[in-house]
Amino acid sequence: MKTKLFVLAVALAIPARAPQTHRLEVTPSNVAYGYYWSEAKPVLRITSGDIIDVDTLLTSNPTALARAGVADNKIQDSLKAVVNEVTGDRRGPGGHILTGPVYVEGAAPGDALEVKVLSIDFAIDYGYNGCSGFMPENCDRNVPMKIVPLDKKTMTAEFFPGVVIPLRPFFGSMGVAPAPELGRVSSNPPGKHAGNLDNKELVLGSRLWIPVFVAGALFEIGDGHAAQGDGEVDQTAIETSLRGRIQLTVRKGMKLAWPRAETSSDYISMGADVDLNVATRTAVQEMVDFLAETKHLTKHEAYQLVSVAGNVAVTQLVDRPNVGVHIRMPKNIFK
Repeated sequence: MKTKLFVLAVALAIPARAPQTHRLEVTPSNVAYGYYWSEAKPVLRITSGDIIDVDTLLTSNPTALARAGVADNKIQDSLKAVVNEVTGDRRGPGGHILTGPVYVEGAAPGDALEVKVLSIDFAIDYGYNGCSGFMPENCDRNVPMKIVPLDKKTMTAEFFPGVVIPLRPFFGSMGVAPAPELGRVSSNPPGKHAGNLDNKELVLGSRLWIPVFVAGALFEIGDGHAAQGDGEVDQTAIETSLRGRIQLTVRKGMKLAWPRAETSSDYISMGADVDLNVATRTAVQEMVDFLAETKHLTKHEAYQLVSVAGNVAVTQLVDRPNVGVHIRMPKNIFK
């Protein structure tokens, strides 16, 4: 008997057809600057199963990049345009430049949106890292943010002399519009709508499932990272601009309380809350529920399995007010 996928068997894609690819560039009219919102106007409408070839911008501004030593011709024109033209009430309350929202036909409250990462490419040859976050007392305020050259051929970055970081790019923020009663939600904290998960496991080939709260889901993406450690303790990864191909598929009948994910090696559950204990309990319970639903285990057995085989990690400590926790369950233990 084949092992069930992380997607529940009852969750069906709609409709079955060859997917189309839609190019979505970053322009001042194609971004949501600092928010996820049920009333945001879609910049693109697609059919379930279609692919977006999408540009995203790093979360900084031309002035800060220039101050850190980036030459003007290396600062993207699209970033200059967005920062100059998207102002006032078109911004906030968060700080991320998100491409979208994308309306996915057929998505409705109670469904899930599957987000499959088909490709990720660097749009620029550098990233940056700041210093603040969880323990800002370690930061020297006289030191500007650090510009980090990215070597696309070796997929590494020399962070300090003799300190070489492997590059594993991913989108820190992928999410949908939250429930209407929550209003315009900051792009900073993650939540049930996903958003700024900053989960370093969501690399090329990964799949993320997000509960849908409004018609069309209203998917947004951004906050590109070249590399990050669990926790993201100084508030930044190696932040950079990315281009990706993302397939968006509506899963009817897949009822989720929180986002879930799957990589080539792991099943992943997630939780977020202002309290780290609550976030952890959410992630644990989500994994217990998944194992009970899909692996023919009792909750007693599933909880035991989380303890002996699951990997509990603090996803991030800095996207206040919420902190994030995720659990990786190795797929290769299931024969």
